[in-house]
Amino acid sequence: MDIALAKKRIEGFQDTPGALLPMLHALQEEFGYVDEAAVPLLAEALNLSRAEVHGVISFYHDFRHHAPGRHVLKICRAEACQSMGCNRLIEHVEKKLSVKMGETTADGNFTLEPVYCLGNCALSPALLLDGQPYGKVTAGVADALIENAQRQSGRQA
Repeated sequence: MDIALAKKRIEGFQDTPGALLPMLHALQEEFGYVDEAAVPLLAEALNLSRAEVHGVISFYHDFRHHAPGRHVLKICRAEACQSMGCNRLIEHVEKKLSVKMGETTADGNFTLEPVYCLGNCALSPALLLDGQPYGKVTAGVADALIENAQRQSGRQA
């Protein structure tokens, strides 16, 4: 993490009411995760203890503690998606990428994450690949999305 850049992002929200969450989102947007080195910077900027900052980071599951892969694949695990086969889809994708939920592939190309509602229930099972939603995802559709992302990254499927 670039400390100077992190300080600049934090300072941009210094006067914002309830600034901690916007600061955390800004850091994650900039670096892809919230580095442990940012905790004392945030605590000092907001006159909070490091424990308070850490508590907020650990409470919200969307904040990452490590850099994600080049592509982030989130598969919905909400009830509607479960009823439409998301567990089979998850098993298929885990096997294809050789990772489990919450892990990043050895080549750093994909991070696989659960999400608990994409608001796309009518098109379940649903997933999000690099922020783009997809619905009625079959194993074949998932394979095509992964292979396309791999081609874009210059990696073979």
